[in-house]
Amino acid sequence: MQKKLIKVNPSDNVAVALVNLVAGEVINFEGEDITIETDVKMKHKIAMYPFEIGEKIIMYGVLVGKASAAIAKGGFLSTENVKHESAKVTAKTQTIGWTVPDVTKWKDRTFQGYQRTDGQVGTENVWLFFPLVFCENRNIEILKGIFEKELTKPKENDYQLLLRSLVNTEKGTEDVVTKSNEVDLFENIEVKFIQHQGGCGGIRQDSHSLAKLLAGYVNNPNVAGATVLSLGCQNLQISIFQDAMKAINPNSDKPVLIYDQQQIGTIEDMLNTVVKDSFAAIKEANKIKRTPTPLSKLRIGLECGGSDGFSGISANPTLGVLSDNLVALGGTTILSEFPELCGVEQELVNRCVDDKDGKRFLELMQWYEKTVVDAGSGFDMNPSPGNIKDGLITDAMKSAGAAKKGGTSPIVGVYDYGEYINEPGFTLLCTPGNDVECTTAMVGSGANMVLFTTGLGTPTGNPIAPVVKISSNTQLAQKMSDIIDIDTGGIITGEKSINEMADEMLEFIINVASGTIKTKAAILNQNDFIPWKRGVSL
Repeated sequence: MQKKLIKVNPSDNVAVALVNLVAGEVINFEGEDITIETDVKMKHKIAMYPFEIGEKIIMYGVLVGKASAAIAKGGFLSTENVKHESAKVTAKTQTIGWTVPDVTKWKDRTFQGYQRTDGQVGTENVWLFFPLVFCENRNIEILKGIFEKELTKPKENDYQLLLRSLVNTEKGTEDVVTKSNEVDLFENIEVKFIQHQGGCGGIRQDSHSLAKLLAGYVNNPNVAGATVLSLGCQNLQISIFQDAMKAINPNSDKPVLIYDQQQIGTIEDMLNTVVKDSFAAIKEANKIKRTPTPLSKLRIGLECGGSDGFSGISANPTLGVLSDNLVALGGTTILSEFPELCGVEQELVNRCVDDKDGKRFLELMQWYEKTVVDAGSGFDMNPSPGNIKDGLITDAMKSAGAAKKGGTSPIVGVYDYGEYINEPGFTLLCTPGNDVECTTAMVGSGANMVLFTTGLGTPTGNPIAPVVKISSNTQLAQKMSDIIDIDTGGIITGEKSINEMADEMLEFIINVASGTIKTKAAILNQNDFIPWKRGVSL
């Protein structure tokens, strides 16, 4: 029989409803009877004892809010009676030890990866086209149409076929509508395209930041090489981009083809050259084949979006166990979304191996929060209407659950946006909480795969890295089965443990990294890319 309530941490003074609760219902929980005051939807929280105004709300063992009105025992916590509150952190207070998990069963496992000459290993082999400035987006669009039509299978989806059928009916024809069975010209290489709205018109710092991000994409182990278009007069000059690439990897031998439209002349002259040169380079990159690779070469970005009240109980803790296992195997994991670490800073600072990293983390958090406050907002405005509707009523509550993705392993490095991560271990990366901006940033910092948890359903992917979508509850996995790869809802119902789910997830990841399983995001051709302008972005 499924439990009705769960307390995440022994020190918590609230419990989470695992099922819908009815007013007047009496639940025996932890040896005492609790009468439910009002109807409570699953994922929401109830008070374990009467709260007075100003009393602290503790969940996940940390401060996540204060009562803004009296709450009866068994009462429902909402935005009407709880306000955001988080602990103030100024420095490291202790060093948290780590019990290394037993990963014996995984230590000899491998995935089929693409070896790069600098020692990195890709889970994909991509030739990437992108502009240095938005003025070249049109030319990128032209190249996308040309290369996708000639090199890849036609992307005829069911909607296109439906429209074609309707058009044929309108024309009075009865042509049979079927999908094309053409195969890709090249077996070992994919061609992907990025467009963006940056590179000029903003402050110069934004162009330098974008240069670092794009250089990170070129250096990412999933990329075999790139074709880059420049207009010529923009803020993000070719030299700035080249300097950014050298700063990341001064000895890189990846082919990068760069074209300056104002130097070349007509669009026709430029695109003719681009097509010929790029085809030759893509043909060469197709010669690279997958080879057995230790799991230590995996670099996993940990992301959550469209979170709900179950995310911090099922999906995110599963990522935490997987992160610890991968770190124990010598791999790399990345936790970002700094607005969603508000309230758990003390634990993270105490987990930093180097005190300098702890100090840098706090400085980045304080800088970020100040920019938000200066803009007239605050981290307390982070939870979206969807988050609140499904039980995440304060930013600290949302953050405490989001941080569970990072497990318990030591933090070996703290990085700012656009910095490239080369060291193995668990790391922090300063990014917004915005789903696509964050995913974009982690891949730009070297992630060759992203694990993305969601409780409400978030359809997003990335141009060069597989994005594995993980649901916190089975209802979502069934309702939006076209975007969900893994369902952790069995943890909520008690059918599976977090450790069991983590093992299943790692097995799935190995198959994705080896190219034997395509993620739902890849099947749907979701290639989202949004740079962070370093202005206010939550």
